[in-house]
Amino acid sequence: MSTAPDASKENAESSDIIDSLGRGLRVIEAFDDAHPRLSSSEVAARSGITRTAARRYLLSLVHFGYADTDGKRFWLMPRILRLGQSYLDSARLPRLVQPFLQRLSADCGETFNFSVLDGHEVVYVARSASNRMESIGFAVSARVPAHLVTPGIAMLSTFTVPALEAWAAVHEFNAFTQNSAASAPQFLQTVAAARHQGYWTSEGLLTLGLRGIAMPVKDRKGECRGAIGSTMPAQPYTHDEMVQRFLPRLTEVANVLRDLV
Repeated sequence: MSTAPDASKENAESSDIIDSLGRGLRVIEAFDDAHPRLSSSEVAARSGITRTAARRYLLSLVHFGYADTDGKRFWLMPRILRLGQSYLDSARLPRLVQPFLQRLSADCGETFNFSVLDGHEVVYVARSASNRMESIGFAVSARVPAHLVTPGIAMLSTFTVPALEAWAAVHEFNAFTQNSAASAPQFLQTVAAARHQGYWTSEGLLTLGLRGIAMPVKDRKGECRGAIGSTMPAQPYTHDEMVQRFLPRLTEVANVLRDLV
């Protein structure tokens, strides 16, 4: 059984840690969909550093081509994508699962994805392509609150109960639809059901009219390494038809990956 990620898992001596690098990364992470352009004061508030330090980091990002400014506000530039792309290019796991996703897509006619859990978000790291004119689901590198997508629930179902309760206690449960969990107790019940099944299905957690199915992928030690699944329109399949059609294939792939990841 997996446990929640431990923020203190590094065993390096404190003298080996470059604090300024951590502060610089927090400056980058201050920008998001709701905050695409920020002043140095706003970055300071969102990253927990002084305004003077925030401005120095921001100007450094501008100098190296990772950000731009109009003199008052700052925003990230496309060059910042190189940081995430470095993971996708170097990580073994996305490359390993990609052929399996393509095979699932060819056999089932839907788009399949592989995602990992990063703290309180699901990050999509590999994706197949279906024959549909309009592809459904999240693009590679998309990040979504874990309680709002089926893979998040599937991966969290592998946590021990204490680890899951600790995770839920500090998670922000925003409800996007009437099907979204709006509180920790409600979410814990959902994850308990997913743990019992060994997979999870959901309907309209984030967007009404869509349903999904996902299964955790574990390694030979039983540790969860991610989740494989699919998002599709609520039609033409009923819930039972979706499970009957896709669950055996997902189970087969997860079993094969167990010896590979």
